[in-house]
Parts: sequence; structure tokens; C-alpha cells
Amino acid sequence: MNTGSDGIEGGPSEVVVVDEANTSGADKTDADGAKAESAQTEGAQDDEGLGSKAPAFIKRRRALHLSWQVGVFVIGLAVVAAGIVMLPLPGPGWVVIFGGMAIWATEFVWAQLVLRWTKRKVTEAAQRALDPKVRRRNITLTVIGLVIVGALVGIYLYKFGFEMPWNIENQ
Repeated sequence: MNTGSDGIEGGPSEVVVVDEANTSGADKTDADGAKAESAQTEGAQDDEGLGSKAPAFIKRRRALHLSWQVGVFVIGLAVVAAGIVMLPLPGPGWVVIFGGMAIWATEFVWAQLVLRWTKRKVTEAAQRALDPKVRRRNITLTVIGLVIVGALVGIYLYKFGFEMPWNIENQ
């Protein structure tokens, strides 16, 4: 088939006009009544909305868009680095890391795909956690853990009283 930049497909006997504004994925028919296949596949529908979220006046100028992307990358890197520092230190480390990924996702497709994957996995984990069998198991394990901790605290209090461990001289 002849595909040009003018949006017209087809050979000499058929002419199919491709409507670029149509994003519904509906099939078009030509003059003979045969269906023309849509260019959108299931994978292409998943990629909708990917790409730069920069304003149009920035996207029009290559140098300005490149500097915009560098700035977004540096800011996102600083936020992600702060989140990594917060992992062992007090602070919301993972929340800050995902915030940095969200900053990157405003410009970079790979970050958008990582965030989509993460959102899908978190949703799946939340659905599994709501499963009655999983909830029963989690409650049972929590109760068993609390009983063990309570027994250990009781043994400690019986043996040493309310004395702090670092103040005990003779065991």
C-alpha cells in the first residue's frame, strides 16, 4: 500500500482516508465495503499518553526542549537521591523515591512505564491482601507474634522486674 505523509492510503483502485483525529480505534470501510484495519493495536492503546508533558512552546525548539529534559532529569535525580538517603534514615524514603520517578515521568517514557508497572503491582498486592484467606492468615500470624512477644516480656519482667537491661549487674 502507498502510505504518504498526506494521510491517504491505498493503491490506484482504492482510496482510504485515514482520520488522524479518530483515537477510538474503530475500523474504517473503503468504497468496496471492505474493512480497513485500524493502526491501533492493543499494545499501542497501552502507550497512549506517553511522552513529554512539556509545554508546546518548549517542544517546538529543540535546544530548549533538551535543556528542559536535562533540568527535569537533574531535579528528579535529586529527589530520588534524597529518597534513597531517607531509606535508612528517618523519613518517607519510598514515597520520595516514587515522587522523583513521577517527576521523571513528566518527560521520559521509561519512567512512565515504570510507574505504570508499579501501580499495577501495588493494585494486585492490595487485591491479594483483601482476599479472606490471606487476611485470616495475616491476622493469625500477627496474633501468634504478639503472644510470643508478650511471653518474652513476661519472662523478662518475672526474672528482672522493671529494671532496664543495661542496669542489670548479675544475671
